[in-house]
Amino acid sequence: MFDTVLIANRGEIAVRIIRTCKLLGVKTVAIYSDADAEALHVKLADRALRIGSADPGDSYLNIDKLVQAASDAGADALHPGYGFVSENWNLAEKCRQAGIKFVGPKARTLVIAGNKVDCKRIAMGAGVPVIEGGGSVFYTPEGALDAAQELGYPVLLKAAFGGGGRGIREASDDRQLLQAFRLATTEMKRSLGKTGLFVEKLVKPARHIEVQIVSDGRGKVIHLGERECSIQRRHQKLLELTPAPGLDELARARVAEYAVRLAKALGYENVGTVEFLMDADQNFYFIEVNSRLQVEHPVTEMRAGVDLVKEQLEIAAGEGIDYGQDDVELKGGAMQCRINAEDPAAGFAPSSGRVERLFFPGGTGVRIDTALYPGYVVPEYYDSLLAKLVVRGDDLEDARKRMALALSEFEIEGLETTIPFQRFILAHEEFRKWNLSVEFLQENRILESFSEQAAAAQADLATKGAAIAAALLESDAGRSVPRRQELRPPRPRLAQKARQFDAL
Repeated sequence: MFDTVLIANRGEIAVRIIRTCKLLGVKTVAIYSDADAEALHVKLADRALRIGSADPGDSYLNIDKLVQAASDAGADALHPGYGFVSENWNLAEKCRQAGIKFVGPKARTLVIAGNKVDCKRIAMGAGVPVIEGGGSVFYTPEGALDAAQELGYPVLLKAAFGGGGRGIREASDDRQLLQAFRLATTEMKRSLGKTGLFVEKLVKPARHIEVQIVSDGRGKVIHLGERECSIQRRHQKLLELTPAPGLDELARARVAEYAVRLAKALGYENVGTVEFLMDADQNFYFIEVNSRLQVEHPVTEMRAGVDLVKEQLEIAAGEGIDYGQDDVELKGGAMQCRINAEDPAAGFAPSSGRVERLFFPGGTGVRIDTALYPGYVVPEYYDSLLAKLVVRGDDLEDARKRMALALSEFEIEGLETTIPFQRFILAHEEFRKWNLSVEFLQENRILESFSEQAAAAQADLATKGAAIAAALLESDAGRSVPRRQELRPPRPRLAQKARQFDAL
């Protein structure tokens, strides 16, 4: 095992990695930008190094600074977490050149997995079904337009590089495609620093199903079951659950086999996720490989009883996988809600500021991955994820009930969060029936209904406030000298204490 690991990330995932390292007796080095000087991961690590200004390009995205920090700290491994440069082959290669172990796949694998068109060709060669189209990368709209017309509308424009749901747009005609190409290209430049799109036939209705894999890079690949990630907003996941509801056992086994087959064809090493779309007939179509730890990995951990960060570190250290597929036991159902600093009623406008009050839920099967603490100032420069609330139950319905209870107890004051919106989703009739799809929010007018409910509640609160104010004014008008203390009787405990003092 490694002696020292530098965590090239921030927030809850940095805290998550630090905790597993401590259990393994591995020393940790945190990095931080000026905006994160008081962050929890900085406080928990054995050592912390300033990496740059608040600008991600000067800190968490700066590969040369990351590798130099690991070298300066004497780290023998670097864990990239997720997001930022976690899937950047250049980081993996520069770590290798510096004699630092990159905790993740080799640079060659990251190059292939990072190019969705090349990865799709390998999937086809391995007998994994793919969506029609997507054979070429386009940098100008003319080629994409020809491809869309040949496939037939509707189509999906997708970023050829990167992930996280960015650079994805639907198009139903030529006009929409040209507009979508422009918008997707702009988004890719901003978030990924590169462009290039491909065109696929749109699968609709569809569900988003992904399979967690663990591979030693020497031919041994284990899967830890599938996750349902269909509840999305603009291709960004909001909540995840496992197992995927309604799959027959043949379909469940088939999608797992596809994931294992592709991992072997890639020569994949470490932990990763193979993502699919599933149509109404439970046919699966490969989307992409996420060659890193996923944001939603805790739901698999809760159900499989496996620490995926520990698996990552042990594989990277050359210790391999000490169990087989038959040893994997998946128990009950698990669910994760992403708690973001956003205001759903205001179009998911980002929120930042000081955490004035914080109360975490508890109970059997409840887990919270977060970097929040009372008084912490949430910066405006980074991803809006505040916490991941994860529960495990006897089955999915039990997990849903536990999640609803946990959300009702979870309090974050000082900024807007998605907690009320997650509660609204869990209570919705179609969600309780597990009628899920990637269009769930649109098909059921979830955001509109939530916003209407929030507006009605605000109006009701304003009406009651006005009524109370009017009553107070009327009460005071009848007195020559207002006596505020008479407006409310003393609380019983205070009155009792007053009597006790009188007795003394």
